[in-house]
Amino acid sequence: MSQSGPTVLVACDKFKGTLTAAQACEAVAKGIRDIWPNAQCLLRPMADGGEGTAQVLCDAQGGEWLTLSVTGPMGDPAEAGYAWLAADRTAVIEMSEASGLKLVSASRRNPWRASTRGTGELMRAAIALGAKRLIVGIGGSATNDGGAGMAWALGYQFLNAAGEELIPVPANFLEIERIERPVDLNLPAVTAACDVTNPLLGPEGASAVYGPQKGVRLERVPEFEAALAHLAEIVKRDLGCDNAERPGAGAAGGLGFGLMSFCNADTRSGFDLVAEVTALEQAVRESDLVITGEGCLDNQTLHGKGPICVADMARRLGKPVAAVGGIVDPQASVALHSRFHLVISAASQSNLEEAMARPAEFVRAAIPSRRADFLVLLEP
Repeated sequence: MSQSGPTVLVACDKFKGTLTAAQACEAVAKGIRDIWPNAQCLLRPMADGGEGTAQVLCDAQGGEWLTLSVTGPMGDPAEAGYAWLAADRTAVIEMSEASGLKLVSASRRNPWRASTRGTGELMRAAIALGAKRLIVGIGGSATNDGGAGMAWALGYQFLNAAGEELIPVPANFLEIERIERPVDLNLPAVTAACDVTNPLLGPEGASAVYGPQKGVRLERVPEFEAALAHLAEIVKRDLGCDNAERPGAGAAGGLGFGLMSFCNADTRSGFDLVAEVTALEQAVRESDLVITGEGCLDNQTLHGKGPICVADMARRLGKPVAAVGGIVDPQASVALHSRFHLVISAASQSNLEEAMARPAEFVRAAIPSRRADFLVLLEP
């Protein structure tokens, strides 16, 4: 560490519902400068393939944010955006923008009839613009349709025994007798970016693990499972591919499966993709201290989410790493302390409402409150 102050890498994910990744990083950096006014802060907003990934990559690459009206998950019009990286003609699309849970109020959630059609419409718009590559971040979905709605928007037809076209939502899956490819579909390379490894079906699959948060009642999980199993069967027979067991097939209500099956997508860790674009490893090497974080540090954080990936990289390169969360789950405290050298909570249950109203202030204030701990981490 130089006499003027440390070089601190700040690589936070979003604080969901309160701060974007960029805003969270800026708040932490202000807190660091409250301790060391001359500290050099390297800001690298992070994402792991879910909500916020497109904006992070757009900002990192100097891209353009394009918006259009698409079909939302429940059929209503929705305004959705995607990142256009003109230099290499790449479109970065987040399915949550067009087919996300954030677009549907709790009272209207109905994955039996929800569709990823809007995600396909975003892909179609990017293809019309001349995209040579589509990166689709998959997470935060309101859907459980195996990507069939996305495929429908791209021109695939789902037909019943009478040859009539069906709207491909789970409620209609058992009636599907044939899938027909579009004759004029000319897809660019497609990459599905996610850090979830669940298969499409089974106890670790899309319906069982993620269905309940979208409104699937536990007693109806077998119905959703049967619907997706039938879709996978027809896909295997008519399209000649069997992706149901591939890691990530169950991501975003099976959109991972759909991208693999209908778009021949490869899969990539969303974190690895963002880390590559932002040159994260080089920034870690240049730093004296690494700080990461997200809105809630809990057991989910420990299962491959962005902050843990940052921590693993920092430890591998011999750098001390701290994590700051809007809140920290006490039940995960011991496990979190085993992965981070320092864990910081910006709020507690007693002041959570106030912190949600002024998140940047609380995150900033949490950093100098642990000044002594940071000094210990930076001791030679």
